Amino acid sequence: MISTEKNPDTTEAVRRPGRWIALAVLVLAVLLVAVDATVLGLATPFLSEDLEPTGTQLLWIGDVYSFVIAGLLVSMGSLGDRIGRKKLLLVGAVAFGAVSVLNAYATTPEMMIVARALLGVAGATLMPSTLALIRNLFHDPRERSLAIGIWGAMASAGAAVGPVVGGFLLEHFWWGSVFLINLPVMAVLVVVGIKLIPESKNPAPGPWDMLSVGLSLVGMIGVVYAIKETASHGASWDSALAAVVGVGALTWFVRRQLRLPAPLLDMRLFHHRGFSGAVLADLLTILGLSGLVFFLSQFLQLVQGRGPLEAGLAELPAAIGAVTAGLLAGFAARRFSVRSVVSGGLAAVGLALGSVTLLDQHTGYPLLGAMLLVVGVGAGFAFTVTADVILSSVPKEQAGSASAVSETAYELGAALGIALLGSIVTGVYRGFPTPAGIPADVESAAHESLGGAVESAAALPAAQAGPLVSAAQEAFVDGLRSAAGVGAAVLLAAAVAAWFLLRGQKLEDGVEHP
Repeated sequence: MISTEKNPDTTEAVRRPGRWIALAVLVLAVLLVAVDATVLGLATPFLSEDLEPTGTQLLWIGDVYSFVIAGLLVSMGSLGDRIGRKKLLLVGAVAFGAVSVLNAYATTPEMMIVARALLGVAGATLMPSTLALIRNLFHDPRERSLAIGIWGAMASAGAAVGPVVGGFLLEHFWWGSVFLINLPVMAVLVVVGIKLIPESKNPAPGPWDMLSVGLSLVGMIGVVYAIKETASHGASWDSALAAVVGVGALTWFVRRQLRLPAPLLDMRLFHHRGFSGAVLADLLTILGLSGLVFFLSQFLQLVQGRGPLEAGLAELPAAIGAVTAGLLAGFAARRFSVRSVVSGGLAAVGLALGSVTLLDQHTGYPLLGAMLLVVGVGAGFAFTVTADVILSSVPKEQAGSASAVSETAYELGAALGIALLGSIVTGVYRGFPTPAGIPADVESAAHESLGGAVESAAALPAAQAGPLVSAAQEAFVDGLRSAAGVGAAVLLAAAVAAWFLLRGQKLEDGVEHP
């Protein structure tokens, strides 16, 4: 007699009820974390007026969030593997909501810096947990590819959506509103998460090594700080010391992981060619994307004279392209191959960056919009497939750590993109000749940044202000073209590297049983 009982490995366990609702809440949290990294840029003038921070304090308010996230991602991914990813996600969501209120109602620059740092701690618990939990929600690889595509699209779209959300809120409310939008989303995440998200963790995780946590934090913050400082202010003893300390701490971290029986991050994962190739492609995709979006925002506002909301909306084609490509990426990688989709995506971003070398002050929006759409499509394909490869190439028990590596590549890529391309833009920009008769203090401010040139020119007579702003805008566009050329070369080289590193790599097809 043939048994008519259902096999739980092929029905309920594989197709968990409510998994798509759970995914919707997870990706909304990812979108918010990504938006929070960019939304503050537009609020800075209003925040400066209220809190009156010094220049250094203002830099820390802007940067400390991404510094802390970059420094804690690996540690938090590993902690989730140990105590439970659902538990860490829910605790992180409550903390993110509570600290958002602290950010919104900060009354001093010092309070704001601490609040932004705490928001980074909470954000670091959310990002790797969301991707690792997708591995546990979706055991059918084709469904999981689609789920990762949606996750990747939201992560990629966050940078472009941030300016739109920020522009809208700042035109209707006070600057604290950009933080308070986090509260309802985090409340929904906790309520839905308790009911629909399954718990998952490493059954034999070993102890959480606090020395490794400290080394990871110091190493990542040191490296990211050095990159950003060098880009903003040129080489200095401060940035050189931070780089030495950061590289030293990361070297010690790697050596320690190779000796520990239960490491915070299993460095042997990088022996897998597909894993290493996917991480490298991740880093370089975001490097090109974030560098372009950051400087194009300034181009749209300070060169072409668009308002914050209009500039944010102008960048939406990148988000639309990323979302569309993310949803199709899994199908495309199975229909063709992993390496052709990732290499093709990287090449598309590289070619789009190359087209920026043809930009001038009067370039029409159709060309800019088409270029941003191509960047979004290329990044969506590359970023989504690499995330799938990273998750598929490690044991389920290490999903949190692997997700954290993917997220760290994202954060480091964003810092490198803005820093490396930024140093080129700044280097070209600072050399522009100012018109005769400009006061020394105005000339000094104008050479610091394009924003400084526009602001300082406002105090001059029209006969002097016009030529000064025009010269500054022309120099900025020259710098943007040079940086885009370098970025294009990096992305095209990465496309070639991915073609070889991802040779033979395939996405899973068979159903994976929990």
